[in-house]
Amino acid sequence: MTEILARPLGAFEADLEAGLSSGSAPVGLSIVVPVYRGAATVGALVEALSALRPAGGLEIILVNDGSPDNSGEVCRALAESATVPLVYVEHARNFGEHNAVMSGLRQARGAFVITMDDDLQNPPEEVIRLYDHARLGGWDVVYTRYAKKEHEGWRNLGSRFANGVADLLLDKPKGLYLSSFRCMSALAVREVARYSGPYPYVDGLLMQVTQRLDSIEVKHLPRAEGRSNYTLKRLVLLWLNLATNFSVLPLRMAILAGAAMGVLGLIAAAIVIFEGLRGETPSGWASMMTVTLLVAGVQFLILGVLGEYVGRAFLSANGKPQGVVRDVVRGGEQAGGGTAR
Repeated sequence: MTEILARPLGAFEADLEAGLSSGSAPVGLSIVVPVYRGAATVGALVEALSALRPAGGLEIILVNDGSPDNSGEVCRALAESATVPLVYVEHARNFGEHNAVMSGLRQARGAFVITMDDDLQNPPEEVIRLYDHARLGGWDVVYTRYAKKEHEGWRNLGSRFANGVADLLLDKPKGLYLSSFRCMSALAVREVARYSGPYPYVDGLLMQVTQRLDSIEVKHLPRAEGRSNYTLKRLVLLWLNLATNFSVLPLRMAILAGAAMGVLGLIAAAIVIFEGLRGETPSGWASMMTVTLLVAGVQFLILGVLGEYVGRAFLSANGKPQGVVRDVVRGGEQAGGGTAR
């Protein structure tokens, strides 16, 4: 990691006061929580977060990403009874976790913004430590890493694979673990929120914005309720967002695969000619079918990669939305103790 960029302890307070006077940073910390099937846990999470006292104060932003359970009703009730500023954002349908985070970031007013899941696997008491590390160290982004992840084995394997792919495709420090429990400066949030494409990958956007990155180790708890909302299909779609939105490496790999098959074809042709010149019968049907199937498989793989890029470009040009916000409800102190729309 790079060396910590130390700041005077009073610098953040001065920045916050300047933000308060200009209206650009009314609170020190915004906490964005995408909610999906989180009706059983989001109430306990909001209660724990509301008890925190970070420097500059905090606000909580809940984004209901088309959850099929009664998460919407629970979040509206939380907005009505909130003891701290709370914003409830409701998506018209399910768009995905990163799309929900993007909608939450656009509502955030904090000098720093933390994103975290609704399942209580990230202990709320770690929020202050993460926030202080970012603001006192002058970091734009601080990720969390875990000594032990309390996920199923296949999820841990998928996370390691995704981070390995990110090492290849993103301009990030090698080995930096990318997690959804992260803290970002207002500068990073502002630049990320400019992205309007339908397939956001927040970490990829952050890597394009800043190199002031760090990480800290935090605890990771078992799920309090239910099971993970990430299925294998959702993980594959997330990997595709990473691979096709922020790198042309898959296309270059397709070129290399095509070149390799061309070289193999020339070698095979040379062998056949050599056998013919010696008067031998060239290898038969089985060899031909093996080579034909191999070449066809590589060709279809290359066409699939090209099709993924072209299809995403078409959908983006056709105006596929990143997210559709049905309603925004404000509760707590910023709504005078009630809710406003």
